[in-house]
Amino acid sequence: MRDLVKWVVAIGCSFLVVLTVRAAEPSSPAPAATVAASPPPKPCEMPEGKQFDFWIGQWDLTWPEGQVGSPPGQPGKGTIEVKRILGDCIVQENFSDSATNYRGMSVSTYVPLLKLWRQTWVDSNGNYLVFTGQFKDGVMEWRSPEHKMADGTKILSRMVFKNITKNSLDWDWQASRDGGQTWKDKWNIHYTRRK
Repeated sequence: MRDLVKWVVAIGCSFLVVLTVRAAEPSSPAPAATVAASPPPKPCEMPEGKQFDFWIGQWDLTWPEGQVGSPPGQPGKGTIEVKRILGDCIVQENFSDSATNYRGMSVSTYVPLLKLWRQTWVDSNGNYLVFTGQFKDGVMEWRSPEHKMADGTKILSRMVFKNITKNSLDWDWQASRDGGQTWKDKWNIHYTRRK
């Protein structure tokens, strides 16, 4: 019986040694690592992310008399400086009308998921506006969501950048009270690039 126990113990120990050695042996080589794909380009590096570059720079502005605080008989005047910030991915606008001390700023960026531009505007009157825009056929058009006026009327607003050249462009602020079927001009600014 003792011999049988010794034999079982010896076989059991041998079995454990074999299992331990087998576990320690390297397994078949791991498959070659897949080459990591490059990260997608930032929106500002995409061609669509450059569509608003025509606006970058310093501009002198004029608009017709009587529009947005300009006194009768005198055209309105202002300035805008537009630059890229935050790694060149955001377009920042700083607007100034020294005659009325009105100031405003916006930040804009291209959103690839939507295939649209987004803009947020704030100003010295406490206004906060959000726009979605698209560049098509040489025109940059921005629209706000429908909102209610003080009298309860629903209105849409839009900005249109048009007649774009290297040193000038026209910008129209328009409103629609019929869901975008017709538009009425509220503010028409002519831009001239500073030399």
